[in-house]
Amino acid sequence: MAMEATVIEKLILGAFPTAEVEITDLAGDGDHYAATVTAEEFRGKNRVQQHQMVYAALKGRMGGELHALALTTRAPD
Repeated sequence: MAMEATVIEKLILGAFPTAEVEITDLAGDGDHYAATVTAEEFRGKNRVQQHQMVYAALKGRMGGELHALALTTRAPD
């Protein structure tokens, strides 16, 4: 079952309300996305910790409704 980009964005913004989120559907199939997330909550965290925070925001949908998500995360400049 595919997941819409707007649902991914909503879940991420639910965890990081002030984040800047950009979602790209890589294959046009609703299963393969790239996301760039810029959030103050990432400051002082390493990349693995940042990605874990985003996966937690997706509430277990990775590997099920959402097949693949290429993540780029960072704190604001």
